[in-house]
Amino acid sequence: MDVQIENSIYEKACEAADYIRSLYVEEIEIGLSLGTGSSSIVDSIENPVRVAYSDIPHFPYTAVKSHKNELVIGKLGSKNVLCLAGRMHYYEGWSMEKITFPMRVMQQLGVKQVIMSNAAGGTNPHYSAGDIVIVKDHINLLPEHPLRGKNDDRLGIRFPDMKKAYDKGLRNIAKEVASSLSLNLSEGVYVGLQGPSLETPAEYKFLNIIGGDLVGMSTVPDVIVAKHCEIPVLVFSIVTNECFPIENITETTVDEVIAVANKSAKVLSKLVEAIVEKL
Repeated sequence: MDVQIENSIYEKACEAADYIRSLYVEEIEIGLSLGTGSSSIVDSIENPVRVAYSDIPHFPYTAVKSHKNELVIGKLGSKNVLCLAGRMHYYEGWSMEKITFPMRVMQQLGVKQVIMSNAAGGTNPHYSAGDIVIVKDHINLLPEHPLRGKNDDRLGIRFPDMKKAYDKGLRNIAKEVASSLSLNLSEGVYVGLQGPSLETPAEYKFLNIIGGDLVGMSTVPDVIVAKHCEIPVLVFSIVTNECFPIENITETTVDEVIAVANKSAKVLSKLVEAIVEKL
């Protein structure tokens, strides 16, 4: 009896990349991975090629209502970009391999930089709902690691150093562009948790004590894999609810989170467009 051997992550990513190249033959320079409320930037992509996640070999999908399930490729200004209009999350039941698979595909496509966004709770008392924050570092409190298991040297080294996971050069460009748009952006530390429940008051206090400025349920696995792939990343968080000090906490619904994210999304879209043009 023949035993079918499952393809490796590398082979699956190559197959997915080959399918995407069959639809868009130009070199793709920049990847965009958009979080809650940030998919409006897709409307600015010229001559878009839209590809349903379900059509791409081995590609996962998301059931989160504020995320789309399509990949959009085209021109953003003078640059060719690939935009993931929707992100997969650990709390949906996906493995870390599946969550980070789009980053592996971007690696095989030769993407040079990735810009990401997310919606996050603010555990810094100086943050207000609607603020846009540049992520400078993270604290990983997720229960599974995307690099766990046998390492494939074709994808990256066994022990990637995370000291410079959030590229300083890209952060400096972001601050310069923000200043030109009269935006004064803070830099903060993002804490990744699995969700889907929001945090308790005691947990918010803990996150503040350990140095977290932001808390969310995404981003960290993707950044780890981007570092493994040696792709520089720039990450923005939209603060959707104030989580510290404790006496300021109010009950929060997903609809409220989406509403706040949507209000800041237009500003973030303009910022990202200007950054893409400058890269």
